[in-house]
Amino acid sequence: MAEQIPFGTNDFAENPEPRVPCVLLLDTSGSMGGEPIEQLNAGLSIYKSELSADNLASKRVEVAIVTFGPVDVPVDFTTAGQFEPPTLRADGDTPLGAAINKAIDMVADRKQTYRTNGIAFYRPWIFLITDGAPTDAWQQAADRIKEGERNRAFAFFSVGVEGADFSVLRQLSSQREPLKLKGLRFRDLFQWLSNSQQSVSRSQPDDAVPLSNPTTPEGWATIS
Repeated sequence: MAEQIPFGTNDFAENPEPRVPCVLLLDTSGSMGGEPIEQLNAGLSIYKSELSADNLASKRVEVAIVTFGPVDVPVDFTTAGQFEPPTLRADGDTPLGAAINKAIDMVADRKQTYRTNGIAFYRPWIFLITDGAPTDAWQQAADRIKEGERNRAFAFFSVGVEGADFSVLRQLSSQREPLKLKGLRFRDLFQWLSNSQQSVSRSQPDDAVPLSNPTTPEGWATIS
């Protein structure tokens, strides 16, 4: 009988599957208080359920969470099968630049860990959700995003909730326009994210995987 790979284990020896790494870069500043943070938490629960239900994605997708502000890492890289969403609380300001730099550094470190352990990996995603304007210097972080995307070191996505500074978000990436969340449809957003990562996990690491368009009339986002 073939040996079964443990469900979503982080142990590279027991789970040598290629990894699909994703950093969720989540704004938890004071302006996210009330219904926004509640809906964000509900969306993370759906994300966990959807990924865990997919046997392959539970072993291949790795999730990390960086929150701001202040900048914190409530979840370091862990397979979807082991991922437990934290209960996020809204407080503080919006140090977007520091949060982006932290996420980029984490991606670089994780890729080196994969290489050291002989683990193949897909291009990492950094997925930003914010509802405000940065309260720190962010231009260097924007330069790092553009350099990382030119070198295919990662893919950067940004989603603005009502109140987000889209003039800043447009300057972060030269590859993708920021999306504006329709209302507080975090559940739909995270279902889309889960479905997208499941599709990636079923592909080969160098394949181009088409993603469904979230800006259709029935989708969860619009172009800002």
